Amino acid sequence: MMWRVVGALLTGLMLSGCVSETIAPAPETAMTARDKQLLANKPYPNVKPSGQYARHIVEYPTNKKPGTVVVDTPNKYLYYVEGNGKAIRYGVTVGEESLAFRGQAKVGRKTEWPSWTPTPEIHQRIAGLPSYVAPGPHNPMGARALYLYQGNQDTLFRIHGTNQPEYIGQAISSGCIRMLNEDVIDLYSRVPVGAEVVVL
Repeated sequence: MMWRVVGALLTGLMLSGCVSETIAPAPETAMTARDKQLLANKPYPNVKPSGQYARHIVEYPTNKKPGTVVVDTPNKYLYYVEGNGKAIRYGVTVGEESLAFRGQAKVGRKTEWPSWTPTPEIHQRIAGLPSYVAPGPHNPMGARALYLYQGNQDTLFRIHGTNQPEYIGQAISSGCIRMLNEDVIDLYSRVPVGAEVVVL
């Protein structure tokens, strides 16, 4: 009788997904020598999200093809669909409710260590911003940027790194999806131009 109870409990845990997640820090294989040099001298706290917002391999049944990126805005997750019911799940910072992008897009282009030119709308919202920020770990765009397009039109939303890792798991950005620099380097290495992105 005891074995049946134990078996039922284990089955329940498996179905609930409690044993279907594996913490898997981003591998360094995607990092270049430049990445390692710049991140070794980053001007922000070395904060890493713990628990649910750390990078995980998870069970993720979906009809989306492998290589699709799904952003779960309410739960502050980004999934990279691997297929066979699995995905890599990253914790992210998402846009404030009134600024968030929703819908389907494609990765229109990608950039390593992008510069940042705040839009007029961002200047209106946040006083005192520079007109241009050069690439580097001090840059709010971080180590990589994936630019989201609908057709040939740039949506002005991006998936990019961050110089504020302490905000992973929150909704504070100007609409873009922010990731740990180590995580966005990993994602960038997996996602080609033209990949489908779904933002829920």
